[in-house]
Amino acid sequence: MTIVFYVSGHGLGHASRDVVLIAELVRQQRDVGIDVRIEVRTSAAAWIFDRIRGPGIDVQLCETDPGVVQPDSVRIDVEDTARRAAAFYRDFDRRIASEAAHLRQLGAQLVIGDVPPLACSAARAAGIRPVLVANFTWDWIYAYYPEFAALAPGVVEANAGAYALSTKAFRLPISGGFDSVTAVTDDVPFIARRSTRDPNDTRQRLGVGRGQRLVLASFAAYGLALPYDRLEQSGLVVISPERHPPPGLNYEDLVAAADVVVSKPGYGIVSECVANDTPLLFTSRGRFAEYEVMLTEMPRLLRCRHISQEELLAGNWPDAVEALLAQEAPAGRPRVDGAPVIAAAILELAARTA
Repeated sequence: MTIVFYVSGHGLGHASRDVVLIAELVRQQRDVGIDVRIEVRTSAAAWIFDRIRGPGIDVQLCETDPGVVQPDSVRIDVEDTARRAAAFYRDFDRRIASEAAHLRQLGAQLVIGDVPPLACSAARAAGIRPVLVANFTWDWIYAYYPEFAALAPGVVEANAGAYALSTKAFRLPISGGFDSVTAVTDDVPFIARRSTRDPNDTRQRLGVGRGQRLVLASFAAYGLALPYDRLEQSGLVVISPERHPPPGLNYEDLVAAADVVVSKPGYGIVSECVANDTPLLFTSRGRFAEYEVMLTEMPRLLRCRHISQEELLAGNWPDAVEALLAQEAPAGRPRVDGAPVIAAAILELAARTA
């Protein structure tokens, strides 16, 4: 049985959660006796999938959606985003035909989209059931920008029409959109990477002494010029995955070991802070519909606090870090077992189509 994932190359959150979901699918398929082959089609960085590579899993480069254009992690170029989306969807019918032919050649039984509309349209054209796994839809994101009406007319409607072809949609927390798939939407828990290492062991390996504040700066998807020299003089121990790639440690190990994560809010970092019980010091991320939902939802999910971009870029972090750590945690912890829940449902859907 072949399942094809279409994964957005936007940021790191889509790909990182799908790595967790695919790993869980592989584990569960052994238990239920279904032999599953998985192909991932994505423009996300290839290294993200390194931990799941092996027999039965193939990762193929494919432009799945235009996403958004970001000069860095906290700014969005709306006009360029609209122009790129217009160019992508101008050629949408050809892309659908090409991907449908590929799916038929593979003999795919199920298509999972996170969350390119192309996944739904190509699957339907190939006679295959499309399934969404996401916390937002691109029609919702693009409709947020008035510029799309002039620079990318019809793109929002094309996205919504493609999603409406879905036979099932698994809606993750901190969500927006899904109007076109309301009738087939199920709400599911977070998919998140949880560390299995002792945080104290991780801190020791990083050379962090007792009583030192360890801060993880997480802006890897698009990068951000931070004043690391000044931060080193502030008394904080600040690490970032791109500047300090620690051998033998996974990203979630760093999240779990940190006293605080500093980032812009997105599904990936919020879910992993929730899963590893780590507070989040966040800055604004520009004009993005998801950000407004994050502002509303985050306080009930984890300890979090805003820092302005001016204070962030000036390196004025210590007072904000201490204020965040002094906050009380929200009552209760959200579920983070979305991967096993969704994997079981996907295997059941796949078995029906076999």
